[in-house]
Amino acid sequence: MQHAYTQNKPFNQFVHVNELKGDHLINILTKQKIYLGTGTVKKEKEMRQILLAVVAILFQTALMAQNYVPADSISQVNFKIKNFGINVGGSFRGLQGTILFDPSNLATSRFEVQVDAASVNTGIDMRDEHLRREEYFDVKNYPHIKFISTRITPSTKSGWLFIFGNLTLKNVTREISFPFKANRIGEDYVFEGEFKLNRRDFGVGGGSMVMGDNVTISMAVHAKKQ
Repeated sequence: MQHAYTQNKPFNQFVHVNELKGDHLINILTKQKIYLGTGTVKKEKEMRQILLAVVAILFQTALMAQNYVPADSISQVNFKIKNFGINVGGSFRGLQGTILFDPSNLATSRFEVQVDAASVNTGIDMRDEHLRREEYFDVKNYPHIKFISTRITPSTKSGWLFIFGNLTLKNVTREISFPFKANRIGEDYVFEGEFKLNRRDFGVGGGSMVMGDNVTISMAVHAKKQ
């Protein structure tokens, strides 16, 4: 362990460099005559600039959002669409990705998640196999449905935030935005939100006249702290 010490009487002792923090560290190392190992620090101005940069980096690191990982087994990604005028519901599994989140510093928060398109489940095997075909999700060529956030902002509604980002489905990427809630559970979060999209925008379902165009996606993503 390297030590810093000074010749001045009040500081005539060894001090661990990592015990000195912030302005206290800067003042001691720039106002006293300091030795680091066998080298003498002579240029106080340069030392102050270096230390300020180090402190800034440490401060920035402390402000970084916490890292979370979505837990697929206890999360839900559901959809609802009309088929022959009747609401049909389904879900996706295989949720994975990374989430950086700090409610007090939304600028550093970011979501990058995806689900497996082949996991589509409407409760009827024959229909699910049909949805995996080329004219629908084309899971052979496009196995994942991805979302990457671009920014998160406060919402006008108490307890809610607003997220903007890019949704990629069948190699088509479109910007979406929707409100969501971040519910703290111990060290984890559950993110809840809902949005609508037009399936035709992503080339899903072709020109089907029996399937509705608008799809409602609802999510409850349980994210575990890393």
